[in-house]
Amino acid sequence: MPDARRFLRHFVLTTLAAGLAGCLAKPDYQRPAIELPQAWKQSAPPAVLDGRWWTLYGDPALDALVEEALKSNTDLAVAVARVDEARALVKDAEAALYPTVDLTGVRRRSLSSGATGLLPPGIPRELNDTRIALNVSYEIDLWGRLSTTAQAARADLLGTEAARETVRIALAADVVKAWFGLRSLDNQVEATRRTLKLREEALGLQKKRFEHGLISEFEYRQLEAEAAAVRAQLPPLERDREAQDAALAVLLGRSPKAILENSVARNSTDEPKVLPAVVPSGLPSELLLRRPDLLEAEQRLIAANARVAVARTALFPSISLTGFLGTEAAAMRDLFSGPAGIWSLAAAIAQPIFSAGRLQAQTEAARARERQLLARYQGTIQNAFREVRSALSAQTRARESFEAEDQRAVSLRSALKLARLRYENGMASQLDVIDAERNLLAAEVARHEALRAQRAAVADLYKALGG
Repeated sequence: MPDARRFLRHFVLTTLAAGLAGCLAKPDYQRPAIELPQAWKQSAPPAVLDGRWWTLYGDPALDALVEEALKSNTDLAVAVARVDEARALVKDAEAALYPTVDLTGVRRRSLSSGATGLLPPGIPRELNDTRIALNVSYEIDLWGRLSTTAQAARADLLGTEAARETVRIALAADVVKAWFGLRSLDNQVEATRRTLKLREEALGLQKKRFEHGLISEFEYRQLEAEAAAVRAQLPPLERDREAQDAALAVLLGRSPKAILENSVARNSTDEPKVLPAVVPSGLPSELLLRRPDLLEAEQRLIAANARVAVARTALFPSISLTGFLGTEAAAMRDLFSGPAGIWSLAAAIAQPIFSAGRLQAQTEAARARERQLLARYQGTIQNAFREVRSALSAQTRARESFEAEDQRAVSLRSALKLARLRYENGMASQLDVIDAERNLLAAEVARHEALRAQRAAVADLYKALGG
C-alpha cells in the first residue's frame, strides 16, 4: 500500500509539473498596440470587391494584359512555389505529432574463422539470419514542442500566402503603369510626328520662296533649324517606347522570342480618362491592416513568438517510445513459424543537465529574432501609412496637373489657329506660327505625361491600399 501511495504521489507531481511546463512553453502572442488614425483625411478611389481594381480604367486591352501577367509572370510563379513549399513544411511539422511506422527486412549470411580459437564449441561457422519487423517510434509531446512547431509552420504558411498576394498586387500595378506609360509614349511619338510633318511641309514651301528671293537665307535657315529640332525629339521618344514595350513584355511573362520580335498590341485610340475619387473621406484606417505585407509581417511575428516557446521546451525532458514486432529465423522456411516471432517495446527519457549555456542561448536568440520581427512589423505599418498618405496626395495633385495641362493644350490650339490666320493675312511671320506649334507640341507632350502620371497615381494608391 505505501508503494502504491508513493507511486500515486509521484504521478500527480509529474502531471502538475508537466502542466506548469506546458503553460511556460505556450506561445503568448498578442497583437502590438499601435496608435492609428480614426479615418483617412482624404478621399480614396472606389472599392472593388473582387480585387480586380484595374477594371476601373475601362480598358479591355489592359484587363487582358493583367490577366496574362497573373498567369505567366515569373516572379509570381516563384511566389506561388514558395507557398507550395510552406504548405509542405506544415504537413511535415504536423506529421511529427503522429507515430512513425516503417517495415524493415534483413537477410544476413556470415562465415566465422575456425582458426582463431575464438569460436565457441558447438557453434557453426556459417550462420544464416532472416528478419522482418514492423518498427514504431513516437515522441510524446509532453511540453507542446511539436504542436507549437506546427503552429509556427502554419503562421509561416499564412505569411507566405500574404507575400504571394503582395507580389500579385504589385505585379498588377506595374502592368498598369507600364501599359499607360507605353500608351503615353505612343501619343507623344504621334504628336511629334504630326508636328514634324507640318514643319517639313512648311519648310518645303519656304524653300521655294527662298529660291525665288521672297525670304532671306537667315529666315530660311531658322525654319530649317526648327524642323531639325523637332526631328531630333523623335529618336529618344521611340527609344523609350521600345524599352517600355520590352519591359511590359517581361512583366507579361512572354518568351524571349516574343520579347525580341513582337510588340505588345494596343488600341488605335486612347481617349483621356481620369478616374474620380468617389469614396468619401471617413474610411476607417484599420482597413489598411488587411494589406498583404502587413499580414505577412504579423504572421512572421506570430511564428517567431511560437519558436520562442519551442526553444524553451528544449530545457525540459523528452520522452520517446520505440518498439518493433516481427519474425526472425535462420531458414526462410521457418520465418513464419510460431517460435520465429519477435517483439520489443522501450521507453526513453532524456533530460538536459549541462550544455554550457547552449540551450539558454538558443532561447535568447529566439527572443531576439522575435524583437526584430516586432520592430519590422511596426516599421511596415508606418511605411504603409506613409505610402497611403503619399499616394492620396499624388493622385489629387496628378489630377490637378492634368486638368491644367489639358486647359493649356486647348488654349494653345486656339493660339495656333490665330497665328496661322495672322500669317495668311500678312500680319505675322512664319516664325510666329512655328513658335505657336512649338508651344503646342510641348503642351501636348506634357498633357500625355500628366495623364500617364494620374493613371499611375491611381494604381499606386490601390497598391498602397492593398488592392
